[in-house]
Amino acid sequence: MEHDSDDGRVRWRRFAVLTIPAVAVTAGLGIALAQGALAASFAVSGQQFKVSAESLSGEGFAQYGSVDVNARDELIPVAVTAIKKAELHSLCQSVVTSLPLIGDISLNLTAGRKTPVKATNLFVDATQLSGDASFTDIEIGRDASTLDKGPDDAQGMQDLFAQQADTVRITDLRQTAWATNAGTFTLSGLNLKISKGKKECF
Repeated sequence: MEHDSDDGRVRWRRFAVLTIPAVAVTAGLGIALAQGALAASFAVSGQQFKVSAESLSGEGFAQYGSVDVNARDELIPVAVTAIKKAELHSLCQSVVTSLPLIGDISLNLTAGRKTPVKATNLFVDATQLSGDASFTDIEIGRDASTLDKGPDDAQGMQDLFAQQADTVRITDLRQTAWATNAGTFTLSGLNLKISKGKKECF
């Protein structure tokens, strides 16, 4: 890790977002249910999806541990990444479904190859995220209930680990997620395709 004291920028060569201690997240699951502090505002499906992008640039970054719930009321630990304003270049999203007799069916969505995809109040509930990342004015180890740089609702449970920054930039973004929420989501050059076989973004 390198720290540039002149501009408050912190860089990780290979950024792994799941820095939130797994033990702390697991211990907080029961508390999350009691307090209603759940991540996605809907029951998530039984399938994770993959998202990649050449780059993501964002203002107002926050990250903390939380839980999603599926239709069976099962709890799923996630790392929530929340960004006030985000732009993504060459976005790809994919999900693969295996069906009896037919086999694998892939749904692929692409956008933002010429004009970037834009989102406001973006929340991603992920289990894996990697890329080359840089931040400005980052705070690591802040109490999740006191976050104030991300979207208005971007706070986690009290006493749990969190981090936030004024800006974030990630290149070669790769993530696996259960859910995405956004206040607005503008996808220029949208292309959606369904095909047989396993065809994923990465």
